[in-house]
Amino acid sequence: MTADTPALVLGGVRKRFGEFTAVDGVDLEVRRGEFITLLGPSGSGKTTTLRMIAGFLTQDEGSIRIAGEEMTRVPPYRRDVGMVFQNYALLPHMSAAANIAFPLAMRGIQRDSIRDKVSSVLALVGLSGYGERLPRQLSGGQQQRVALARAIVFDPTLLLLDEPFGALDRKLRAQMQAEVKSLQRRLGITTLFVTHDQEEALVLSDRIAVMNAGRIAQIGAAEHLYRRPASRFVAEFVGEANLFRGRAGVIAGPAPARTVEVKLESGAAMRASLAPGDRAVHYGADLALVVRPERPRRLIAGAAFENQVAGTVAEATYLGETVRYRVTLEGGGEIVLRWPAEGERLSPGTRLELGWPASDMTAVLWA
Repeated sequence: MTADTPALVLGGVRKRFGEFTAVDGVDLEVRRGEFITLLGPSGSGKTTTLRMIAGFLTQDEGSIRIAGEEMTRVPPYRRDVGMVFQNYALLPHMSAAANIAFPLAMRGIQRDSIRDKVSSVLALVGLSGYGERLPRQLSGGQQQRVALARAIVFDPTLLLLDEPFGALDRKLRAQMQAEVKSLQRRLGITTLFVTHDQEEALVLSDRIAVMNAGRIAQIGAAEHLYRRPASRFVAEFVGEANLFRGRAGVIAGPAPARTVEVKLESGAAMRASLAPGDRAVHYGADLALVVRPERPRRLIAGAAFENQVAGTVAEATYLGETVRYRVTLEGGGEIVLRWPAEGERLSPGTRLELGWPASDMTAVLWA
């Protein structure tokens, strides 16, 4: 593998189970050392995709290339892939050290080398001195570290993680997320991570591939997906979103700063940004306008924005660093705000005038 060869390339990968298409033409390229997350709801195809990469399932169509080599006829144990399962999949009758040593023994590594590698990787995951314990003698977090150590002990080209933190409590999950990300950076190991938790994806990933109905709906850096979702599904799945529905009017401005004027169902007008290169939006199109809860600002005397609404605070919820306000709008509908808790606290019944620029709102097709 040369320095510029992608660690993983999927080309038109499909998988069917009877009449059901679980993965429907997925294309994905993962760079060496990158941390990519497959994010989506249950049934979106993310775990099926991971299992095809690992070799536990065979694709019906398309190609899977790891380090430049086609994997279609390569069995799992020859794919140079480490995998961590949601249930850890540790062998219960074997010690932590023996579990970690297993993939090395399967590869015919000499016993002295195995002992040194196991000792080294136990230290790497913070489990020095725990090697002789059986899985049942370890906590959930410790078992997770053993599973991770087993997956990386043979220096795989690719590390696959299938919702590995699902069984952990919130505090331990956050700790393990930080440890896995730190370890991945230190080792420079290419990682593909599966989760349905969008907060987890935002914390860990270099890029996120949002999956829906067996397809990648959008892929990009976390901030790009959050600020510029390409569809209503992505807008609603990645973070909290306020949606307004309307019909596209005049589209103005040069790329990449094009804007569209939209007439809402209420009869009001708003203006929003279009994603660079998005030619799907046309005059009369049924649109969803997306604005994130932190973007609207309270208007003060004399201030004006391209988009303005007024309403009354219906609910205020303290969330630590922020307060979430649910505001009932004049003319119907509502908008959710998430503002810093350090500022002025608003009580239910408070009337607000809000505004935001077109650059803070994205227009996508409603469908």
